[in-house]
Amino acid sequence: QLRFVESGGGLVQPGGSLRLSCATSGFKLYIYNIGWFRQAPGKEREGVSCISRSGGIDYSDATKGRFFVSRDNVKNMAYLQMNNLKPEDTAVYYCAAVSRNEYCTIEQTDYDYWGQGTQVTVSS
Repeated sequence: QLRFVESGGGLVQPGGSLRLSCATSGFKLYIYNIGWFRQAPGKEREGVSCISRSGGIDYSDATKGRFFVSRDNVKNMAYLQMNNLKPEDTAVYYCAAVSRNEYCTIEQTDYDYWGQGTQVTVSS
């Protein structure tokens, strides 16, 4: 059974940083593309970043240059380093996985497996 556990969320001041982790179990991470998504209150879930099994990376325009995605296939972990956080980054953040595509995308419909999410709040 595929499992994801996101962690690392919390309350941070504007301009601060957080690193989210996605611990996976029940499957070999190296064959999966990983996506990061977020959903703010009252808004649709949106793509943030992704990293393919071959290491290709993509970011949304809102996070490019501030967020950095990585993965450790040995540890079965994925990470999202978030810098220079802004109040508009406040959301529940999710990691997701899919094995059937060669390239990763930040379209949620392309992903089959999802974590439960971790809350990130950016506020002074």
